[in-house]
Amino acid sequence: MCLDLEGQGIGVPCWSKASGMKSGRKISWSRLLVAAAALLPFSLPQFADHASAQAADAACGEETACELPDGRYYVHLPEGGSVGDVGLGAIFFLHGHRGNGLNGIRNASFRKMADDLGVAFIAVEGLEGRWSFPTAPDHKRDEFAFFDHVLADAEQRFGIDRERTMLSGFSSGAFMTWYLACDDAGRFSGYAPVAGAFWEPLPESCTSKQIPYLFHTHGTSDTVVPMKGRWLGDGRWKQGDVLKSFDVWLRQAGIAGTSPEIFEVGELACRKWAPEEGALELCLHSGGHSVKAEWIRRAWQRLGEARHWPAINSR
Repeated sequence: MCLDLEGQGIGVPCWSKASGMKSGRKISWSRLLVAAAALLPFSLPQFADHASAQAADAACGEETACELPDGRYYVHLPEGGSVGDVGLGAIFFLHGHRGNGLNGIRNASFRKMADDLGVAFIAVEGLEGRWSFPTAPDHKRDEFAFFDHVLADAEQRFGIDRERTMLSGFSSGAFMTWYLACDDAGRFSGYAPVAGAFWEPLPESCTSKQIPYLFHTHGTSDTVVPMKGRWLGDGRWKQGDVLKSFDVWLRQAGIAGTSPEIFEVGELACRKWAPEEGALELCLHSGGHSVKAEWIRRAWQRLGEARHWPAINSR
């Protein structure tokens, strides 16, 4: 049986035997100018008809999905925000196994976080509730291309500032977050995976030329995605070890074997490494397989500090 985290559709994998996991307001958007859709820099052939697709469904937001030929996403703009805001930052969130974007956008704590920070909250949806990262059991689409399309579309439709974006994901969504950073850390400004890292076999190195700004949160009592990972599917697949996943980036940054700075923030016990570029941070809590908006909020604030962003509409 598939479990939802507090009924929010943030899925716990169906093959998990764990149980007892812890874990609106609608806005009417004015229609966008369809002519601008022709400027989108999509390269796949099916995107030649993107302008006509925009004409058919130019308005989206809240519980109305933004449809693309290879998938969809949901968006909540911050209180007082509007289409075309200049410099609008965005937190992108990826649901867990068998989850969906709609329940992500319905999560009141995520919407409040976005309003407080003055950023858009964008819940991206996997195909059939799954993510096709390189070592996943299923490969339903080219996720790297899909996320490039999502970013370009969100920039065109809502004025998202590509220099102020963060990708977060929970469980299976965190697996996908790690692999997107590994493919090209510059795709998003920063990454905040929760309860999920690489799968075995771990990459020897990443294709990204940049070290990411990566802020990972994980529970030491997590039995669904343990810190050391676990076997799935009768031993056919294995989740990766979180510390060994960090080692991939530490080697690439040339700081393997160095001692991290250790500090505590509320319930989180954190380790922070200092590469010449980027940021690598691991924060642990004593709980199980769960996600909290406050962890994602903290990662956004840490990202802003690391990248020297001005505080914009944050309360």
